[in-house]
Amino acid sequence: MDFGIAGKWALVCGASKGLGYGCAEALVQAGVNVVINARDPAVLAQARQRLEALGGANGRPVQVLAAAADITTPEGRATVFEVAGGPGLDFDIVVTNAGGPPPGDFREWDRDAWVKAVDANMLTPIELIKATVDRMAARGYGRIVNITSSSVKSPINILGLSNGARSGLTGFVAGLARTEIAAKGVTINNILPGKFDTDRLASSRAFAAKKSGKSEEQVASEQKQDIPARRFGTPAEFGALCAFLCSKQAAYITGQNLLIDGGMYPGTY
Repeated sequence: MDFGIAGKWALVCGASKGLGYGCAEALVQAGVNVVINARDPAVLAQARQRLEALGGANGRPVQVLAAAADITTPEGRATVFEVAGGPGLDFDIVVTNAGGPPPGDFREWDRDAWVKAVDANMLTPIELIKATVDRMAARGYGRIVNITSSSVKSPINILGLSNGARSGLTGFVAGLARTEIAAKGVTINNILPGKFDTDRLASSRAFAAKKSGKSEEQVASEQKQDIPARRFGTPAEFGALCAFLCSKQAAYITGQNLLIDGGMYPGTY
């Protein structure tokens, strides 16, 4: 399927690996030029090389630019928007994605831990949206996709920092997506990943194993048994959904929270 977005520009945060890389990969395959962001310059450079090797849609070349920076800081966001050869603030697509806060017991978190979580997982996406959304509306096309978590719908006890911060972003998006920008070709949606085969899942699995006294392999096996699909998702599967939400075909989808979790969430809505 031709998504109709070849030649557009996308910013993908946290794109050196995991779900962010999966999104960047799918967008490049759709012919989208991308600016990828992450903190580690070496890992980001490797991701850039892999993306450039994809060749774009139907062999059409795309531009892949890398901006190594901490996107949670004003300086980091300036680095992304000022990257040489990029579109400046005129992105057509923005995929927000910040590393999730560490798991743990809320009794062990001080105020600084909460502020850091809210800054990374709520305020940073809002700042990226604020910088780009009105320009999208003026051009008549825009797609904003926030990578949040299934914990927004089904809170996970050890991920309290994530539960709180990402729920705040969800509430903000619910209001903004339904304003006048919706009539100007701009959509904002959240993707809520369940358990995917990423470093993030490995980290939470290690925490659960240490707390329970079980091996990480045993914890992984038990986690899969809780998923009707009986496996973890892949970044490529996640990226495919992200790319669709950025497509012209998805123009009537906005203000939504889309679960992608192998059927793990038990509710009907």
